Amino acid sequence: MENINDFSPECSPVNVSAPPSPPPPPPPPVKKTKKSTDLFLQSFVSKATKDSWDRMFDEAHGADVLIHTDDNGLIYAHSNVIGMASDVIRGMMKQDKRKSHRKSISILGVPHDAVRVFIRFLYSSRYEKQDMEDFAIHLLVLSHVYVVPHLKRLCESEFENVLLNKENVIDVFQLALLCDAPRLGLLCHRMILKSYEEVSTSQGWEAMKQSHPRLQKELIRSVAYELNIMKQRSRKQKEIQTYTQLYEAMEAFVHICREGCKEIGPTKIETPHVSCGFEACNGLEKLLKHLAVCKLRSIPGGCSRCKRMWQLLELHSRICVDSEQCKVPLCSNFKERMKIQSRKDEKRWKLLVKNVLSTKRIGGSPFFLQAIDVTL
Repeated sequence: MENINDFSPECSPVNVSAPPSPPPPPPPPVKKTKKSTDLFLQSFVSKATKDSWDRMFDEAHGADVLIHTDDNGLIYAHSNVIGMASDVIRGMMKQDKRKSHRKSISILGVPHDAVRVFIRFLYSSRYEKQDMEDFAIHLLVLSHVYVVPHLKRLCESEFENVLLNKENVIDVFQLALLCDAPRLGLLCHRMILKSYEEVSTSQGWEAMKQSHPRLQKELIRSVAYELNIMKQRSRKQKEIQTYTQLYEAMEAFVHICREGCKEIGPTKIETPHVSCGFEACNGLEKLLKHLAVCKLRSIPGGCSRCKRMWQLLELHSRICVDSEQCKVPLCSNFKERMKIQSRKDEKRWKLLVKNVLSTKRIGGSPFFLQAIDVTL
């Protein structure tokens, strides 16, 4: 390549007054890391190489290991390949002291086809989709027993994303505990808790009941605990909703009596284009109208709706910090009544006030001057 310094106005075919612009500088060298090297090899080399490894396994040319499987099955393999992929298998081959030119090991307890898929994976890190669907549980066991972490992660990922269902969740859960797969075990446990009624009628549940009764009892205990937590959470949400509604009713009280509402109140506002921003006004309107005409309101325990209204008025008086200036009816009267209440009633009201105030941040509220101390 010609050097840029060799060019000059004299030797240029067109003599110009300004020198030509230099070319852009070369990009800085990219520092190669192990990860980038691996990605490079996977992108450009792995397919051809894996094809060769698959062919080596299928043709078994020069195989020096004989693998015995269930039902008298035989698989031929190369000791250097499978020994490098699994230290456990390498140790098994070293234990074969026979002087035969071909070593012999046994992989029993799983179907022959599952062992074949497993050995093929040791060669090329490949598997067929249908093979994974058929033998995922067996491959998870083999990957754990023979310490093949990459295959184990693939099995866990397949169960997490595709294969885990209500029919096999019990079997997979037990294997996850045995094969040290905590994430998979957690996913199975969540599915069992979520779909307990269906899972408890599966064949896997019945088998676990016979083989691992202690684990079944632990799962039942977990389900009972989770149901109890859900009930407590639901009850807590209902309580918060109730306290929020009470707080909004207190705000609406002050809004009606201080500013006036276009719907109700002593200073009714006739502004059709302005909507009331307090949803509780509608409910309070009905209670106030009922209280005005109810003949049982003065009888203790005579009318539940009137009783509810009196309770709301008393709750407001306990939250209100300036009864002298407050325009809500009977606010100061209820303040005087507090002085003669029993200690038990006083404690109950303080707890209610504390819960109501805790549901909203009232520091900037235009209707309450300050938050009061309601600690017990």
